[in-house]
Amino acid sequence: MDVSQYLEIFIEEAREHLQNLNEALLEMEKASDNQDLVNEIFRVAHTLKGMAATMGFKKMTVLTHDMENVLAEIRNGNMHVTPELLDVLFQCLDALEQYVEHITETGGEGDKKNQDIIERLNLILEGKSLEENKSETPEKAEKSDEQEVEKRLEAQGSEQRKHNMVAFNEFERSAIIKAQEEEQFVYGITIFIAESCVLKSARAFIIFRTLESLGQIIKAHPSVQDIEDEKFNLDFSVFIASKEDEETILKELYSIAEVKEVFVDKIHIEALKQDVDQQEEQAEANRDEDYENTPERKEKKSKDKAKPKANRTVRVDIERLDNLMNLVSELIIIKNGLETVDNSNQNMHEQIEYLERITTNLHDAVMKVRMVPVERVFNRFPRLVRDLARQLNKNIELHMTGEETELDRTVIDEIGDPLVHLIRNACDHGQETPKERQEKGKSEMGHVHLEAYQDGNNVVIEVTDDGYGIDIEKIKAKALSNGVITKEQAEAMSRQDSIELLFKPSFSTVEEISDVSGRGVGLDVVKTKIEALGGDIDVKTRLGRGSKFIIRLPLTLAIIQALMVHIGNEKYAIPLNTIQNIEDVQETDIKFIQNQEVINLRGQVIPIIRIDHLLDITPVASVEKSDEEKENMVVVVVNKGDKQAGFVVDGLLGQQEIVIKTLGKYLTNIKLIAGATILGDGEVALILNVNSLV
Repeated sequence: MDVSQYLEIFIEEAREHLQNLNEALLEMEKASDNQDLVNEIFRVAHTLKGMAATMGFKKMTVLTHDMENVLAEIRNGNMHVTPELLDVLFQCLDALEQYVEHITETGGEGDKKNQDIIERLNLILEGKSLEENKSETPEKAEKSDEQEVEKRLEAQGSEQRKHNMVAFNEFERSAIIKAQEEEQFVYGITIFIAESCVLKSARAFIIFRTLESLGQIIKAHPSVQDIEDEKFNLDFSVFIASKEDEETILKELYSIAEVKEVFVDKIHIEALKQDVDQQEEQAEANRDEDYENTPERKEKKSKDKAKPKANRTVRVDIERLDNLMNLVSELIIIKNGLETVDNSNQNMHEQIEYLERITTNLHDAVMKVRMVPVERVFNRFPRLVRDLARQLNKNIELHMTGEETELDRTVIDEIGDPLVHLIRNACDHGQETPKERQEKGKSEMGHVHLEAYQDGNNVVIEVTDDGYGIDIEKIKAKALSNGVITKEQAEAMSRQDSIELLFKPSFSTVEEISDVSGRGVGLDVVKTKIEALGGDIDVKTRLGRGSKFIIRLPLTLAIIQALMVHIGNEKYAIPLNTIQNIEDVQETDIKFIQNQEVINLRGQVIPIIRIDHLLDITPVASVEKSDEEKENMVVVVVNKGDKQAGFVVDGLLGQQEIVIKTLGKYLTNIKLIAGATILGDGEVALILNVNSLV
């Protein structure tokens, strides 16, 4: 069977299972005696093994199989969770993630076998056995051997009853009766799989193929689907109608290459001598006695009743969503064009209003489909902080809030690397050692907080630590020694301007380069990436108390609400979510502070930015204006985080929903412009980049 068509599904589901495994291992580190966590980890490893085996990825299959062996011993109480064992399980997780990444990039697992990890897992199992052998007295060992023999005898004695515990439906009963009428034998065959067997379902498939050549398979227990999914323990039963005798069937089964030696302990076969009705009655009685009244079955029943509805979600290729978004964008452009049509037909106005409601609702619906919780990015960081703390010999605890906050899928895919860099910095440069914290009167445990929340049309992500804080004077001294600033500039710099030096290319105040950070990839890369997403980053710090990095990101990168303005003879769009208010300002109200135009707006000093000067816009052709018009200016007050500025514009055109289009690969370095949009009349208007202008 060609399984390549399922590769994308395998990769997606494997990543989900690996994330669940990561979270469960981190929880186990805090509560090593939690049996539910052990069961969860075992289930994930078992599922991954089955998926990898189905796809033919042998290295993943072998590794997860050895993980299962260790986890099975923990489940059975024969082994305890230790920090060393957890380290090996985390190494298994890393190896599995590497396999999945290699499969994603190349379609294959690669050459790495991770034999060292497999050997560690086997050494752990051997160590357990040695420890048990040392602790056991000869009398105890002899007693345990006797108990094992008794269990084996009891299992053999129950083989006869296994067949009697299976109920037949009407179709199966008819098949049995027909076979008996045609003088065929009906056999119940139980196959016992060896504990060391890998790929149980694949081995079962070989047996099924052999049995099909000998007769007609009437029933399998568990079902064929469960056997294919490896939802069975170490045995399964098959009922077959055949003209062959028992000896011939056993000979054929054992003739399969390496069956007996490799993956089958034994095969039990017997002919069904009772008629079907008696068989059914006996099965019903046996099920009631041996199955329904067991504590395990009662527990399963209670879980089944509490089981939630099946997951009602559908995976959609992001390219399909992008295509749908483009169609919505075109619809909005057409709607804007209809609004510019000069007509007095009341019905036409009503239809346009109706179209506007439809396009807005459609846009909102598409955006909700594209929205993904930031948990998708956050869930990798507990493991990152755990490993960094051990590597740096620091006590660091990560606190995460707001994981349910949603962001556009495009932003989610890009924001991971900047956050990784910020958290690495918080742990490496930001946090003190336990001894240093104790000397400062702090607790030995350092704390890093990762928080996300929605603020209007933005999502804010904050990375906070309670460590050293940022030394402003040290930043200035480093910038002076590197020639980044002059002495005069350093003296005139504000506190915030000094902090902004951290975002200069290759700027770092760290004396020594470590394995964790300080490799020449600094905060300038973080800032560039965030600004490319239409966001901005800000820093707040207190020396000795810690630092906070604040990232603001737009909810979406496709369609936004904007205020249309005209400057000179050109039209521009200002994102509505950045606008604080609009003011009429007189020329006489403008003052100068350090050669910068400012206005005093209700007790707050706001710098004035003349967009026409910055962008070299040709002024409007001379039009006679009254003295009052010449004295008044329209100022759009915008904000970037805590900063505010006033954009001087010639006039307002109104609010409009616009579609953001990129400027293309030839105009990538124009930081003052965030993109362009097509207006309803076919004109192109540029979108001002507030983050760069303020």
